[in-house]
Amino acid sequence: MAEADSSPSLNIIVESNPSKSRLSELGIKSWPKWGCPPGKYTLKFDAQQTCYFLKGKVKAYQKGSSECVEFGAGDLVIIPKGLSCTWDVSIPVDKHYQFESSS
Repeated sequence: MAEADSSPSLNIIVESNPSKSRLSELGIKSWPKWGCPPGKYTLKFDAQQTCYFLKGKVKAYQKGSSECVEFGAGDLVIIPKGLSCTWDVSIPVDKHYQFESSS
């Protein structure tokens, strides 16, 4: 019998300074770009998002948790589907991003 996925901890995966070959393999330069000024943003991810930070510094607090995950310029970040979090942006963000198309 398969267990229902009721795991409350959806983990953000941060890959620091991925190689140029990894970035070109992913086709990051062709992904759309998004940016935001410093501030706090409440975000809900309805699909898995992979993003590569060109600039910025973010502390992401998962909903209901006081622990944060930090990431920023030079990081490849994978945000799981279903995650609700608050981004505390201290340095303006400029990133390439892609949503997972499969469900």
